[in-house]
Amino acid sequence: MKISGRDVGDGHPVFVVAEIGQNHQGSLEVAKRMIVKAKELGADCVKFQKSCLTAKFTRNALRKPYSGANSWGSTYGEHKAFLEFSLEDYKELQQFCAEQDILFSASAMDPVSLQQLLELRVPFIKIGSGDADNVPMLRTAAAATTIPLIVSTGMQSWSQVQNIHAIIKAHPSAALLHCISAYPTPPEQALLNLVPLYKRRFPELVVGYSGHELGLQLSVASVLAGARIVERHFTLDKSWKGTDHRASLDPEEFGRLVRYVRAVEGMNVEGERIVEVLSSVLEARDFNGEELALALRLVSGEDRKLLASEEACHRKLGKSLVFAGDFEKGHTLKEEDVAVKVSDPHGLSPTLYDQIVGRTVGRDCRQDEPICGEDVAGSFG
Repeated sequence: MKISGRDVGDGHPVFVVAEIGQNHQGSLEVAKRMIVKAKELGADCVKFQKSCLTAKFTRNALRKPYSGANSWGSTYGEHKAFLEFSLEDYKELQQFCAEQDILFSASAMDPVSLQQLLELRVPFIKIGSGDADNVPMLRTAAAATTIPLIVSTGMQSWSQVQNIHAIIKAHPSAALLHCISAYPTPPEQALLNLVPLYKRRFPELVVGYSGHELGLQLSVASVLAGARIVERHFTLDKSWKGTDHRASLDPEEFGRLVRYVRAVEGMNVEGERIVEVLSSVLEARDFNGEELALALRLVSGEDRKLLASEEACHRKLGKSLVFAGDFEKGHTLKEEDVAVKVSDPHGLSPTLYDQIVGRTVGRDCRQDEPICGEDVAGSFG
């Protein structure tokens, strides 16, 4: 695949993404400082997260009380609004990145944000793990543009990973990232050998790794295992307020990561040889052979499922099918009647989208209510 004219894939340099996400603390000034530092450290791209809150969350989810050391507001909606940049802010950051000669992109966290990023003509569209089961949005992203498309696979079952492949494989420039949505990811659940498995099973796609573990060695190991895109969360200070900082890399760590990746990206090793290579490449403070062996245990597709370490993220940010409007009992649901949002409480999985469209509702229902099995006629296969 090509990203802004750069070849990404086997035989080419690894594409390194500094995931700023919302570690900017809601400040454009901080975001710009992070961009400058990421460029200095050798990142190829900085990536943010773009959300339209009413398109991503139901009203109940936004109203939910949200307190604690990491909260920026009394409700979850106020918290997220504080951290969300406007479209004009994104245009300013995009221009700033151009001036710094580093690529700028963002994860599309909902259909509205996807369209906004397409209009910004970002160098690639990222679909994060929270939307990896969002069937209608995946289809829109795959069909709407030839802009490169990158999809993470955290919290997904093997059957859903296969479904993602079926949706995006015809896209002219697409990538699949192995990812575990646990902050931080325990080494024994890192499942790094899904990287070569994805490469064997999905040869049309570039395969990469989006890591949330503590330290550097698993991300470097993913490159030896075949990852051609490496994405890690980036922060200027791990002690800052926010839930992502702990599993992020500070500038010193990110600089070492880039140096290690460049040292191994041309190597082709597998299995136990990965541990041997990394023992000679990594500094002692970044190497732990026991943890590395756990992360590199043999796996099959069936090992890619919602893991115990991912359950907290899924409870908080996993999406559900919800009603997109008010409907009376007996209404037959059309595609535009079914939305996918973070819902409180949860409803049916977005993977059931095709099974829900065309069914009749068994009760009067209201916009943003989660769709549950008892709300629609018929059984699910």
